[in-house]
Amino acid sequence: MIKQLLLIVLGIVAIIAARALFIPGSYSVQRSIVVQAPPEKIFPLLNDFEQFRQWSPLAKRDTAMTHQTSTPSAGAGAVYQWRGNSKAGSGRMEILESKAPTSVRIELDFLAPVESRGIADYTLTPAGTGTTVTWKTHGPTTFKSKVMQVFVSMDERLGGDIERGLASIKAIAEK
Repeated sequence: MIKQLLLIVLGIVAIIAARALFIPGSYSVQRSIVVQAPPEKIFPLLNDFEQFRQWSPLAKRDTAMTHQTSTPSAGAGAVYQWRGNSKAGSGRMEILESKAPTSVRIELDFLAPVESRGIADYTLTPAGTGTTVTWKTHGPTTFKSKVMQVFVSMDERLGGDIERGLASIKAIAEK
């Protein structure tokens, strides 16, 4: 009986591992929203880590989260580090590129609950009387992440946070 149960468990593990092998080696999740504000009003929200906390989905998961922002807090080279509960995790972000008022590129290093690395690209494109804000997160997919994706896709895992962040950016910029 125990031998059969062990064979069943090993079979399930083998099936999951085999499915994980066919998941791509990188991910990309993107969402956009139209904000009724000029790019010049939206750009500082993305480019300054002091303003980041206003709209960050991470900050909303844990209001007691500790964070540290470099000086200066904006532009290429600015760094933001956080440590929060199990929902917010911990990690570090650094602005790699900042092109006012059209784009910001940030490197993301998540340390917990799951270690991962990625890039967040924010682009601002004029759209009639407003601005289309696009947030694209992309990066490599580790084997551990591939196993997780057998059950929940990266789009499902990250898409909701991106949508909530964009909605907060819209609400703040349209005030």
